[in-house]
Amino acid sequence: MIPFGPPQWIILAVGLQRLAELALSKRNAARLLSRGAREHGAGHYPLFVILQTAWLAGLLALVPEDEPIRWGWLAVYLLLQAGRLWVIASLGANWTTRVIVLPVPALVRRGPYRFMRHPNYAVVAGEIVVLPLVFGQWLFAVVFGGLQLALLWHRIRIEERALAAFR
Repeated sequence: MIPFGPPQWIILAVGLQRLAELALSKRNAARLLSRGAREHGAGHYPLFVILQTAWLAGLLALVPEDEPIRWGWLAVYLLLQAGRLWVIASLGANWTTRVIVLPVPALVRRGPYRFMRHPNYAVVAGEIVVLPLVFGQWLFAVVFGGLQLALLWHRIRIEERALAAFR
């Protein structure tokens, strides 16, 4: 049994957030697919699930229950969550954790998409590094950050190809 202290409650809260996002994503994906959308690059999706699960499980296993919280890093993490909510709100019913494209997609150019092409991926890359730093896990942050960047690089290429005909 993993002893629970403040770090474990934070990690658990992140895990619950991820589960809620997966439910929203599944609902949005079903709606998009029913409207004739098509999923691209489905084969790489399980790698994201494995990475995110290993990230949270690893933090639960490695971070001692009495590990002090680095409040500055926690503030950065919370800012990233505000960015995540902004992305989800901007995409609305088009937000999913998969690459799903309608036959004639309405490319979103509001919210954070006014400033960058892939703000959701910027948030994900940031948070996978920042949360371990909240608990002083520098090596963990570097390893999982590198793995996440490699997967995101692959996914962005898939997404750009899927949307190329509509730009």
